[in-house]
Amino acid sequence: MIKFKNKNPEFSLHLLIWLVLFFLPAAFSYGSEIDWGNIFKHFWLQLIFLAVVFYINYLFLVHWLFGEKRISFFIINAILLAALIYLKGEIFVLFDSDRPKMLGKKPPEWMRLFMDFLIYLIPIAFSVSINAMKKMRKAEEMKIEADNIKLQSELQHLKYQLQPHFFFNALNNIYSLVDFAPEKAKQSIHSLSKLMRHLLQKSDVEKISLAEEIDFLNKYIDLMSLRLNESTKVYTNFPTKVNNIYIAPLLFISIVENAFKHGVSATKPSDICFKLEVIEKSIFFTTSNSNFPKNEDDRSGSGIGVDNLRKRLQLLYPEKHEFNTYLNNGMYIVEMKLETE
Repeated sequence: MIKFKNKNPEFSLHLLIWLVLFFLPAAFSYGSEIDWGNIFKHFWLQLIFLAVVFYINYLFLVHWLFGEKRISFFIINAILLAALIYLKGEIFVLFDSDRPKMLGKKPPEWMRLFMDFLIYLIPIAFSVSINAMKKMRKAEEMKIEADNIKLQSELQHLKYQLQPHFFFNALNNIYSLVDFAPEKAKQSIHSLSKLMRHLLQKSDVEKISLAEEIDFLNKYIDLMSLRLNESTKVYTNFPTKVNNIYIAPLLFISIVENAFKHGVSATKPSDICFKLEVIEKSIFFTTSNSNFPKNEDDRSGSGIGVDNLRKRLQLLYPEKHEFNTYLNNGMYIVEMKLETE
């Protein structure tokens, strides 16, 4: 069914072109006496032979012989053209048998044959060109398909990379609670099991609702806040209700992880702020956290998670996202914008 739909426009185009060419001489002769015999001899007969040459090449010879058996292709076409030129000459003799011979000097016979040969090369060239364009188009379609497969493979790889990264960060958080707050550690394990269930169920879907993603973020922030002391303040500003907005799953979690990992100090006061806004169909997600770089080379704490996010954004939202990070008065700021349509 699909193949029929694809071929039908091509068939209609061929039919239209040949019909236009077929009725062209009659259209030009409109309003005057039409010599149908002369039209057949000098136009329709030539048109029929050109169509024969074109479709024999277009449907058969170019497909079977032009690629690897070009010598056979040229030999068969030479025989075909010779036969058609001979047949055309015989038909012309039949039409001119009852007409008086023209006086005067005629062009040499070899010149007429040579011109006929050149004319019949035109449909051969067209058939070769059309098939070459078809092959190029098919190659382009195969390339696009291969690129899509590669894209899906890369996305799947990034998802699989994200899952253990998330899990190990959460386990490190729980480990820090085991000695001084075992009850909180138990609560953390229970919370982590819920988060991992969401992670496993939703990471393979193409899109989830923004409401589900916000709920996941709130649960993760609650989990990470269990190990914080009073010197660290966490602020969230998420919308309580969003309708009909869907995004790729797990887009914000790496930024949130990064804020907790590198925005908390055991000895100094620190602040972590998360804000998500929806304006029409655009999502604005901002985090700011106190900046405690581990060393001179690590000012932001960008690791696997943030690098992973950058790659996913490039693959999932090309030309439809913005991602910026900068330092401002000792705070590390991340700003991300997504256009969902």
